Amino acid sequence: MRGQRVVLATGNPGKLRQFSELLGASGLALVKQSDFGIEPPPETGSTFLENSMLKARYAARLSGLPAIADDSGIEVDALGGRPGLYSARYAGIGASDDQNLRKMLLELEDVPAASRTARYRSIIVFLRNADDPAPVIGEGVWEGAIATTPRGTGGFGYDPIFIPRGATHTAAEMPVDERNEQSHRGQASRSFLAQLGERVRG
Repeated sequence: MRGQRVVLATGNPGKLRQFSELLGASGLALVKQSDFGIEPPPETGSTFLENSMLKARYAARLSGLPAIADDSGIEVDALGGRPGLYSARYAGIGASDDQNLRKMLLELEDVPAASRTARYRSIIVFLRNADDPAPVIGEGVWEGAIATTPRGTGGFGYDPIFIPRGATHTAAEMPVDERNEQSHRGQASRSFLAQLGERVRG
């Protein structure tokens, strides 16, 4: 599959950059769906997996290419697991990363450090075509806690306020290689690549 063009179900250049880094060894040539004029479909799933599947099928159908989609988010224990599926639109439809994390910090303002535990989750789905009955699925979980103030300029999303378990720095302060090694997307990508390799060999 080396050199195979694959549509990535996103218009986010940060996500394209991160997936290109994570999946570089696969040889897949990722192209974001916005390059085809594809707008994201409504995320009506009730789980990260359901949302990943519907985004991948939609992108594959409209582009005519194999597709990769992910759905990911952050779950904060003190917020009852929110924002979860709604992480990208926590502060409203079209909210910026900064608006989302500022809303989270405001909601956690009076929560002590010991109760600020959280985790990132990621599901990655690969479909050979829109009707592929056997998708490749990778999953990853990254445990940590929420900082009281944003720190760092790397990554995106909630990375400036996410402190990985056992660390003192935020995900946004980590070198790219270290972040990709530990992150939920890194874990999901390695699981995905291992299964993709098995399918190609099979």
